[in-house]
Amino acid sequence: MTTNARNYLEKLVGKLTLGKAIRSIRQGEGMSQIDFAKKLNVSKQYLCDLEHNRKIISAKKAKQFADILGHSAEQFIALAFQDSLEHDGIHMVVEVKAA
Repeated sequence: MTTNARNYLEKLVGKLTLGKAIRSIRQGEGMSQIDFAKKLNVSKQYLCDLEHNRKIISAKKAKQFADILGHSAEQFIALAFQDSLEHDGIHMVVEVKAA
């Protein structure tokens, strides 16, 4: 996702988090939390916590979700790192690029 696309989305929905991104993907596919949780191989409660930003996930888990969903691993990992920094009160911006 380009910086312009991210800025546009954040104007629409507020600060973009991995949870918000995953929720919007789920809703865009018209799936229930139960079915989407099965697709990601997690519990419904875990997915609910993630979608509501109560869970911070590792880069490894973010990559797994991106792979399952067919989305950019770099974007999911960047959002996971950004969520972690925000949670810890560190005000920096993360950018992830493939090696």
